[in-house]
This record gives sequence, C-alpha cells and structure tokens, in this order.
Amino acid sequence: MEELRPCMADRFVLTLVNNRMIKPEDFQTQDSGAVLLTEEGRKKFLQAWQERKRDTLTHPYLNEKMSWGMIPYIQALLLARYLRSDLDAYPPFLWK
Repeated sequence: MEELRPCMADRFVLTLVNNRMIKPEDFQTQDSGAVLLTEEGRKKFLQAWQERKRDTLTHPYLNEKMSWGMIPYIQALLLARYLRSDLDAYPPFLWK
C-alpha cells in the first residue's frame, strides 16, 4: 500500500493544509508534547476524506473510470491476480 501513500494520503493532507480547510485551531497540544486533532478537526478531516473518495479518475492500467475509494481494492485485486500468475507483472498505480 506504500505505492498509494503519496497520491492518496500525502496529497490529500497537503491539500487540506494549503486550502486552509484544516487550521492551527483544529489541533491541540497535550502535556506530553503530542499534537492531536480536535473533535471539530477530525470531523472536517473525515468529511473531506469521504468527499475525496467519491472523486473519479481513470485507472492508468485498466483505463476505466472509478472512484478514488476503489483504488486500494482494485490494486489488491491486481496483486492477487499477479500472485496467482494470471498477470505477468504487477501493474503499480502510477498517478501523475
């Protein structure tokens, strides 16, 4: 799943920060030094994540339109097909 981290998780978090959807007020610092999202911050984050998963894209290997939320599942299916020798090579998810 590391192949999906940059295009799904990192880009999503940076978009939230750059568009000021998540602000410093959405974080709280604990006595131990840990920084956590507040309850309101978690709601904003999860609501934005659910919306992001509904966005559509064309899968670079399958050339089919699908939602971002389906990408991990589709990649797992492709990996299973490769492990069963149904595919000659595993097609990584390369998103531009």
